[in-house]
Amino acid sequence: MSIFIDDTTRLVVQGITGRDGSFHTRQMAAYGTQVVAGVTPGKGGQTFELDDGSQVPIFDTVEDAVEETAANASVIYVPPAFAASAIMEAADAGIDFITAITEGVPVQDMARANAYVLDCGARLLGPNCPGLISPGKAKVGIIPAQITTPGPVGVISRSGTLTYEAVNQLTQAGIGQTTCVGIGGDPIIGTDFIDCLEAFQEDPDTEAIVMIGEIGGTDEQDAARWVNQHVDVPVIGFIAGQTAPPGRRMGHAGAIISGSAGTAEEKMKTFEENGIAVAKRPVDIRDLVKEALGV
Repeated sequence: MSIFIDDTTRLVVQGITGRDGSFHTRQMAAYGTQVVAGVTPGKGGQTFELDDGSQVPIFDTVEDAVEETAANASVIYVPPAFAASAIMEAADAGIDFITAITEGVPVQDMARANAYVLDCGARLLGPNCPGLISPGKAKVGIIPAQITTPGPVGVISRSGTLTYEAVNQLTQAGIGQTTCVGIGGDPIIGTDFIDCLEAFQEDPDTEAIVMIGEIGGTDEQDAARWVNQHVDVPVIGFIAGQTAPPGRRMGHAGAIISGSAGTAEEKMKTFEENGIAVAKRPVDIRDLVKEALGV
């Protein structure tokens, strides 16, 4: 199986006519994702041509797209100033699963948008994330499909590029994935480690989980304690930023050490205390997964 998306996902692309939206729409559709609609205000009634020559209808609003195509998921490729409004528009239109790829969304905007999504009963992934892919079923976002393959390992990561590295290492070792999820590293995100862990725990096909965190905050420690209490499959953890000096911003806006709780050392210690096998280097993830699966 998979989590959050599968071959029944019906996707609307917000910002389909922009540079990033158009490029990744073609990539997602080529992978087999059901891209049923696009939204660009002012371009309703036009169509977007995919690589196979088929046409995706474009609507002025997400509400119109949902009404006409029964879309149940959305991916957002719009500039930061408009991303929060796009997220809330999708939730208001009844979209169940919203993925915001956009980076640089103001924190105040996200606080408002995230609360709105929760009130609507929807799920938001991101912002500032690579999205997710359920190998062999569907891809929503920008994770390169060629580095994935179907299999028994769930992957959750705050770091986009480390997601790619870990997944590629697994695939090269002949170990496939159920779903690979990039949750993003901004201070306010819609779906966190525990949300993904819970979903993977409920997925009968996920036999091991890789959790990739980074310095800053305490989300990894909270997730480790949750693993100890609720997860009965092996979990392998890695923390990026092990050599980062305190107070220095490293990559994501949320990756700032402010006290001992946010350090890589503290996170890795908490992982070990809660039964999570800790990889010291990205390449070690593959070996620990193989050991956990007995392959």
